Amino acid sequence: MNKALIASSLLLAVAMTGCSSLNVSSSPVPLNGSVATDIKADIEVGEKITGQSSATKVLFFTMSDDNEFADGMEYGNGGGSAFGLGGLDPVSAVKSAAAYNAISASGADVIVAPRYTVKKNDYVVYGTIDVTVEGYKGTIKSVK
Repeated sequence: MNKALIASSLLLAVAMTGCSSLNVSSSPVPLNGSVATDIKADIEVGEKITGQSSATKVLFFTMSDDNEFADGMEYGNGGGSAFGLGGLDPVSAVKSAAAYNAISASGADVIVAPRYTVKKNDYVVYGTIDVTVEGYKGTIKSVK
C-alpha cells in the first residue's frame, strides 16, 4: 500500500508540473480622427490614366523592382507604405507603387476615382502580387 501511495504521489507530482504558457491579447482599437477645414481645391479632371506594379514573395520576404511610392494614400488598413515591402501588408506597398507610377507617368497631381485591381498568386513559399490602378488624371488648378 505504501508503494502504491508513493507511486500515485509521484505520478500526481509529475502531472502537476510541466510547461504552461499564458497569452493575453486584445484587439487594438483604431484611432480615427477627422479635421475640418475651409480649404477648397479646384481640380480639373482629365483623361484616364493607369499605373502598374508587381512584387514577388519568397517565404516571409517581399521583393519589388519599384523603389518609389505614393505616400499618404489610404488603402483600407492604415494606408500608405508604412510597413514597406518586407512588412505585414505587402499589398499596400504594391498599391502605393502603382499609384506613384500612374501619377508620375501622367503628370497628375491626384488620381480621381482610383480603382485598384489586385491579383495575388500564393503558393505558400512563393507568390506574386500584381496591382493595376485606373482612374482619371486630376490637376489642381487652385487651392482657396
